[in-house]
Amino acid sequence: MAAAEKVFYATGRRKTSTARVFMKPGKGTITVNAIPFDKYLQRKTGQMILQQPLDTTAMHGKFDLDVTVKGGGEASQAGAIRHGIARVLIAWNAELRPVLKKAGLLTRDPRMKERKKYGQRGARARYQYSKR
Repeated sequence: MAAAEKVFYATGRRKTSTARVFMKPGKGTITVNAIPFDKYLQRKTGQMILQQPLDTTAMHGKFDLDVTVKGGGEASQAGAIRHGIARVLIAWNAELRPVLKKAGLLTRDPRMKERKKYGQRGARARYQYSKR
């Protein structure tokens, strides 16, 4: 009986999206919610964003990534997955941290939707003012 292979885990977030990334040695398949990532993320920009940590560290084809993502939209989910992949690569090898940090892939994007305020139409938009 073979020993269980080591699985690395990290969480990535952006806006309201949360991505759980599980990484194990393999052929380089990336699945998002049990669907191949190129089918799950329709836009090429989303697919490119997802692969940035792997491009930066030259780790394509070395690991199988299984991602579970929920919340937000497609762009937000792609950003959350990117953040999770960068963090799981550090969990695997801490020496990759300076490279990923310099590329800005470890920074959690703090931008969130601003809440609607009372007495206003939206977060910043006011009701129309009329003098009379």
